Amino acid sequence: MLRSEKVDRNTLANFVADDIEAGSFVNLGIGQPTLVSNYLTAEHDVTLHTENGMLGMGRAAEEDEIDVDLINAGKIPVTETPGTAFFHQADSFAIMRGGHLDVCVLGAFQVSATGDLCNWHTGAEDAIPAVGGAMDLAIGAKQVYVMMNLFTRDGDIKLVPEATYPLTGVGCVSRLYTDHGIFELSDSGTVKVQALFGLSFDELQSKSEIEFIDATGN
Repeated sequence: MLRSEKVDRNTLANFVADDIEAGSFVNLGIGQPTLVSNYLTAEHDVTLHTENGMLGMGRAAEEDEIDVDLINAGKIPVTETPGTAFFHQADSFAIMRGGHLDVCVLGAFQVSATGDLCNWHTGAEDAIPAVGGAMDLAIGAKQVYVMMNLFTRDGDIKLVPEATYPLTGVGCVSRLYTDHGIFELSDSGTVKVQALFGLSFDELQSKSEIEFIDATGN
């Protein structure tokens, strides 16, 4: 899959939704990942979990659907799906820590080729750290997907050979969804390129020291 332009966040969220296996229990992190809920239909057969105590979360609420007491972990008003359950936050974290989630989708500041995740702090002195439940999700979910922009505002690539920011989890990320491509990560540090948007394979390779494998079929 190769597109002439990078994709927007909603298109990327749709890709993520379609890649989640039916029957999965899934947590969506704050930021870009929250958009995934808007593209999950009954046919996807995916149950969404939030760390603030909800199992069966639906898409974002609109207009008269909004209930200020019904929110996700990012404080965004959401809808319910049939059979939604509510419980104490401690029980919600027990679900996360107990290995009961099939997939979590998180944002990131940086991801290494071997799947190390950095999403709570950039290490800058004036940065505000935000741990939240990311560390529990990173080690508790069976698979960790990341949604993020591939480049910083300064043009530096955020998919790196080795992480330089404080770690959230080690070797936990299996798939990376970005505005310029979708990548499969491995323990060896070899990264398989599943799709590219707005970049050629050669352009991508020139911007990184990572060993990429072109699996786009182009």
